[in-house]
Amino acid sequence: MLIRRAACLVVTAVLVATAVAAQAPAGGGRGGRAVPIQAGGECPPGTTLVRVGQCQAPEFPPPSIVDYRPESTLVVEEHEVPRAKFPVVDIHSHTGPTPQTIDRLIKEMDALNIRVLNNLSGGYGAELKQKVDYIRSTPYRDRFTVFANGLNGFNDVAPGFGRQAAAQLEEDVKNGAIGFKIFKQTGMDTLKRDGTRLKITDPELAPLWDTAARLNIPVIIHTAEPQEFFQPLDMHNERWLELALFPDRRQYLNKNVTFELLLAERNELFKKHPKTRFIAAHLGWHANNLGLAGRLLDENPNVVLELAAILYDLARQPRTANAFFVKYQDRILFGKDTYAPSEFPYYWRVLETNDEYFDYYRDYHAFWKLYGMGLPDGVLRKVYYQNALRITPGLPQSGW
Repeated sequence: MLIRRAACLVVTAVLVATAVAAQAPAGGGRGGRAVPIQAGGECPPGTTLVRVGQCQAPEFPPPSIVDYRPESTLVVEEHEVPRAKFPVVDIHSHTGPTPQTIDRLIKEMDALNIRVLNNLSGGYGAELKQKVDYIRSTPYRDRFTVFANGLNGFNDVAPGFGRQAAAQLEEDVKNGAIGFKIFKQTGMDTLKRDGTRLKITDPELAPLWDTAARLNIPVIIHTAEPQEFFQPLDMHNERWLELALFPDRRQYLNKNVTFELLLAERNELFKKHPKTRFIAAHLGWHANNLGLAGRLLDENPNVVLELAAILYDLARQPRTANAFFVKYQDRILFGKDTYAPSEFPYYWRVLETNDEYFDYYRDYHAFWKLYGMGLPDGVLRKVYYQNALRITPGLPQSGW
């Protein structure tokens, strides 16, 4: 609640205050005239709290939320971590090697200490086989792996689809896929042939989950989006800038689903298929509520989490996140999502150090600072690679 109130004050002042500030009379060089706080306990638009019960507009037009980048005067120890302390399996990437990129990728991965880069965008059929065959033709066959994807992107589900998709998955595993990836559209936007929404729990998809269990491969599933994407684009939304930048992330406009409905359907899937190993991508979108993430793991022994694209949430609650990682150290995998060599060191620094109050790499994800979690070496090893080796038997098992 405090974070939401702080976000509200900052964003409100930045986005709305210009007009109010221009109209407010000067007060001896101390900004506009003080006004009483509203009945609901919030300042009127364009003003901020200056004294108990009093709000005031700034004397000068405020900078926009995009341009305001205050430089901190805080002096604390800094420990840059350009290379992970232990070898890393990036279980959540969308990058794979080509003849044009493989040498560069290996050089970058070696510098970062990424041992294996796992491409979740493997496709299926001939596309997947081509990717795997190329990897196997190189000297780096143990550095890159591939997950298969759903037949036709699950865009034509009708009676009989599940058996056909399961047969395709079995072929893809024979051709070298070491897991199966479900993208976020499935369950949220994808429609069946009859025009209804394809629920992740649809019985037609059951043969896929049963086949994955039989083949002993994990299913990594991206369900829903961050919670605030489903909330109105107003002054209370801490993801305002991101939603203002990217129209396709405004899930509050999707009248067919809610955040709660999608996660309820996902959790039902986990329970219906206890023999299938599921990896909930992006910490299940529970990084802002680690108590809920813990309950998800407690209630579903067949589920593990990976931490791609949620670093900003972990690093604003370092003590709570540390306790969560220690408690569930066998249930968390490393993942990054976007492959960007300059961004990985932020992950190493948050996970490995106790540094305080340092910048995140994308302003639109987080307007707050990061703090290190200072994880013990034993936990780091599990998160970086040991858990991935156990959950995904197709990964290289030797040489660690």
